[in-house]
Amino acid sequence: MVKFKLANAIDWAEFERAFGKLYDPGQGRPAKPIRLMVGLHFLKHAYDLSDEDVVARWVENPYWQYFCGCTHFEHELPIEPSLMTKWRKKVKAGGMEKLLEVTIKTGLKTGALKRTGLKKLSVDTAVQEKAISFLTDAKLY
Repeated sequence: MVKFKLANAIDWAEFERAFGKLYDPGQGRPAKPIRLMVGLHFLKHAYDLSDEDVVARWVENPYWQYFCGCTHFEHELPIEPSLMTKWRKKVKAGGMEKLLEVTIKTGLKTGALKRTGLKKLSVDTAVQEKAISFLTDAKLY
């Protein structure tokens, strides 16, 4: 149900304006809808899923399908999962920043996010290399 409310709160036209110029209707096969691609990326990050997993779960979930712009329940995969990687390369880092920007705007608009929450930045450094020597390191012998 949350995805239903969120789908109606997001300004999907903002993505059409930002990414529409990247699509050439006269070249190659018809492109997948921008809302579908953006929606799949939102779901991927919201649920911490791989490209393959988000596409597979999309088929099972009518709320996810509505979130991505479908009006009827679909029984087949919406895209080949590798298309998500190609789409990310197409929109580049600026496009992914646009997703973050709209996420923040929507959070502020719906009250899920407060302006005071944007003043503090939390950084997870768990994956950064640390200058720590362990007792088993060969350089200590």
